[in-house]
Amino acid sequence: MAKDNSDKWGEATKLIHGGVIRSEFGETSEALFLTSGYVYDSAQSAEARFKGDEEGYIYSRFLNPTIKMFEERMKLLEGAPDGRATATGMAAVTASFLCYLNAGDHVVSAKALFGSCRYVVEKLLPRFGIEITLVDGRDLEAWQKAVKPNTKAFFFETPTNPTLELVDIKAVSDIAHNADALVIVDNVFATPVLQKPLELGADVVCYSATKHIDGQGRCLGGMVLGSQAYVDDYLHDYMRQTGPSISPFNAWVMLKGLETLPLRLEKAQDNASQVAAFLDQSPLVKTVHYPGLDTHPQHALAVEQMNGFGTMLSFELTQGKEKAFDLMNQLDIIKISNNLGDTKSLVTHPATTTHQRLEEPEQLELSITPGLVRLSIGLEDIHDLIADLEAALEA
Repeated sequence: MAKDNSDKWGEATKLIHGGVIRSEFGETSEALFLTSGYVYDSAQSAEARFKGDEEGYIYSRFLNPTIKMFEERMKLLEGAPDGRATATGMAAVTASFLCYLNAGDHVVSAKALFGSCRYVVEKLLPRFGIEITLVDGRDLEAWQKAVKPNTKAFFFETPTNPTLELVDIKAVSDIAHNADALVIVDNVFATPVLQKPLELGADVVCYSATKHIDGQGRCLGGMVLGSQAYVDDYLHDYMRQTGPSISPFNAWVMLKGLETLPLRLEKAQDNASQVAAFLDQSPLVKTVHYPGLDTHPQHALAVEQMNGFGTMLSFELTQGKEKAFDLMNQLDIIKISNNLGDTKSLVTHPATTTHQRLEEPEQLELSITPGLVRLSIGLEDIHDLIADLEAALEA
């Protein structure tokens, strides 16, 4: 067997060769194991595997060779000791909480969250006796003041969806660890290529692999990554017994997506920076939210904790919902969709889609105005993207 040198590989090499399990047929591409169960050589072998005395697969809800390859590759990319793949990004976020927390615990969370994450924090967790405090994620003093004797976890996303606010990962992690609290970060917008929360002090990182990791709008998937102790003591049994497992086919698609992730991000990010600069000069645009712009209030923090500024941006029109809808309906190349991280550029109206569950005062508190439009920039020719936006703005 060849020696495993994967810890010495560069990122692009890890994303192509990391975690590969080859069958006796010696296939080049990762094999897709579409099986729910496995055959044992004997009844004694089955007993030994269930007891954990013998290595091997038991049931694909627990583990599957294709899923294992995806998990191993994500661990290499993130620099995480261990992790588990999930059926969706929201399954990952929910698992990261429920596997760890108990009734009577307290969670401090940033207010600025994806709509479904906000539901889990604000609505679901309290139903199980878990106390919640929401804070402005940018305000370090607010994090500190929210700590209680029963605080067990901090949660935030950075950059945030949809206004691209940033949370200082290192500073907030320090506050949490001083209170013996776990730090859980939703790193979807940044991706594991452009930001490494674990290196900055976070304990657990969640992904919707549906987004940039697949990158072509094909399959659902998620990932939770963290320490060996977190996975062994909390996440492993939760995943095994409750079953939010990714399908082998979706894991195989994610493996293929990871191979081209850095190349896609480089192109899409370059496009996004040029689109942001174009919109920033338009008299019809009130504000552009993109960490790569010097005008972004947290641009310096983005430079400090990110390896790039990402593919996502949002902007606010000087007029409201009606003009936002008019602009979206005029676009030709950029398609209306609430998905993101695709090779195709996509546009959505957060106030009426991803964050529509929030009451208007809550939306406005997060700067989600009726005129706010979110863009996920893809791989098209940049001149075509700008021309599409220019024509829509003029119309």
